[in-house]
Amino acid sequence: MNTFIDAFSGANVVWDWIIAVYLFLAGMSAGMVMIAIYLKRNIIEGRAADNGIIKATAILAPFGIIAGLTILVFHLTKPLVFWKIMIYINPTSIMSMGVILFNVYMTILFTWLALIFKDELLAILNRFVGDKLNFIGELIDKIKPFEKAIELVLVILAITLAAYTGFLLSALKTFPLLNNPVLPVLFVFSSLSSGAAASLMFGVLLFKQPMHCPSVKWVHNFERPVVLFELFLLVCFFSGLILGGGQKEVAAMAAIGAGFWASWFWIGVVGFGMLLPLILNFVACEKTRHKSSFLFTVTGLSLLGVLMLRTFVLYAGQLTVV
Repeated sequence: MNTFIDAFSGANVVWDWIIAVYLFLAGMSAGMVMIAIYLKRNIIEGRAADNGIIKATAILAPFGIIAGLTILVFHLTKPLVFWKIMIYINPTSIMSMGVILFNVYMTILFTWLALIFKDELLAILNRFVGDKLNFIGELIDKIKPFEKAIELVLVILAITLAAYTGFLLSALKTFPLLNNPVLPVLFVFSSLSSGAAASLMFGVLLFKQPMHCPSVKWVHNFERPVVLFELFLLVCFFSGLILGGGQKEVAAMAAIGAGFWASWFWIGVVGFGMLLPLILNFVACEKTRHKSSFLFTVTGLSLLGVLMLRTFVLYAGQLTVV
């Protein structure tokens, strides 16, 4: 128990576990949006708003970014002055640029969701406020011709958001493990991994999207190569550190060589979060893979693995200081 407490309260810890949750939620949001847009444009036939994965994205993608920002605001030393960073733009501050990214991302995301769920949105508005906001339907109709352009911009923003969380950490130059160019790419693919897992879990189990439909099959098949490439990026991540020598090698060995965080990485991140879901999908028969309990287990392990990866990078990255 003392080892666990000590691991999360080291002398060098600047950003703690709550930031890991923020990184996880922001990444999940970006991953789900990238996947949903691809499904809408290439896989889903008929009305996209009727698809369970799109419905899951409509709830979880905004929730992820709003909850993540809320966590970040209240985690600051002076949360009541957070509004200043939203008004006073500092192009040399990665945090200021991140806030701008979040605001633009949320604006475009809600616009895209309004285009997809126009009928549902107008029905809700009519129920609670009557016909006073009918102009919203007209506004959506005017934006509709630009839907493909909006989706392209949203994909670019989602990729940027997923990478930004990695850039945010890699900007900490005093920590050799975090100051790694592979980190933003790793976070993009871990975002896709968590996005795929969340899409399947909530799309199928909550919104009852059939397991045999093309969108679910595509996400299920997409998830495996993403995890494999994520493993490859981890190899590149630590190989670069070890071959770099000096404090980089010290940081890598402190993280994965021995101790609490090494166990966290090998057993939690790699074992339970990546290899076990891959193995379960490989050995399970077709009948088993279509069971809700199996889907919940596999996607739950994947989501846990991504959260543990973000936590590991955050804490293990702060073990060694230049």
